[in-house]
Formats: sequence, structure tokens, C-alpha cells
Amino acid sequence: MNSLVLRTALLTGLLIGAVNIGFSGWQYGFDHLPVWFYLSQLLLLPAMLIPMQVFPQAAATKNYMQRAALYCLGWAVPYAVYRFSGDALSLSFDPVSSLTTYLITVIVFGLIFAAIRAPTAPK
Repeated sequence: MNSLVLRTALLTGLLIGAVNIGFSGWQYGFDHLPVWFYLSQLLLLPAMLIPMQVFPQAAATKNYMQRAALYCLGWAVPYAVYRFSGDALSLSFDPVSSLTTYLITVIVFGLIFAAIRAPTAPK
């Protein structure tokens, strides 16, 4: 893996973690966020390596459903960290509801990205 991809994954993970901390802090109050929540955001750093490897392969895949599945796989781990760490802060946390929403969102992300990022035919 080259240094540009590694830097991009690192910066993207930091940005997503900062956004999650910001949204959760505004919703629950920064002084109420537990230490485990901040530490769980560090999981985004290695999690972002998966999309950086899967997305280029997905962008080159001609079959729509295979391309959508690859995009779903690429989004699965980083979005899981983002989603479940934020959901677990709620006193009314429902794991089944959270997992259902997570699965639907990842599938929608995959379908949208597969439609937007279809490979172009050579001219």
C-alpha cells in the first residue's frame, strides 16, 4: 500500500471520528461522553484501510450487483464503528433496531455508490 493511500485512510478516519465525536457531543453533551467512546473512534483508523482497498476494485467491476456488494463491504466496517459507538450512548439503545438500520444504510450506500461510480466504457 502506498503512502498516499495510507495518508488518505488516516485522514478520513480522523475526520469521520471527529464528526462522530462532534455530533455525539452536541446530542449528549461533551462532558457526558465516556472514555470508551473516544477510544472507539480510534478503531476508524484501521477500519478505513478496508474501503481504500475495496473501492478501487469496486469502481472497476462491470456487474452492478457485484459492484454494489463490494461497496457494501467497503462501507461495512467503518460505518459499523461510527454507527454502533454513537447508538450505544443512548439510554434507550436497542441492538436489533441499530443493526437493522445499519444493514439498510450500508446496502443503500452500496447501491448508490454502484450507480454513481459505474466504470466507463473505453472510447
